[in-house]
Amino acid sequence: QVQLVESGGGLVQAGGSLRLSCAASGRTFSNYAMGWFRQASGKERECVAAIRWSGGYIYYAEFVKGRFTISRDNAKNTVYLQMNSLTPEAPAVYYCAADSTRVIVTTPNKWNYWGQGTQVTVSS
Repeated sequence: QVQLVESGGGLVQAGGSLRLSCAASGRTFSNYAMGWFRQASGKERECVAAIRWSGGYIYYAEFVKGRFTISRDNAKNTVYLQMNSLTPEAPAVYYCAADSTRVIVTTPNKWNYWGQGTQVTVSS
């Protein structure tokens, strides 16, 4: 089992920044791919960014490229999502996910472990 706890969400003005953190425990963190997903009310959960266990491959959704950065610190069992130039949109819950896959997939139901989520609201 892997336990994931997100933090860092909140309310921010358009153009601002937030840094989300996800602390993992339970299994060897460095063996897992890590991902950030988001879900707005009434919408499907979507992959925002993901990083392979070694950090050697990173995926970004088109709508965050150039603005968000995913990174991981295996020594601290933590993955981060730096979000810059945030745009006003519907509030969303950002979830951290982990999976032992060696191949990054963006389909939420392919990921085995999930955190409880942290709310992000960007005001105009």
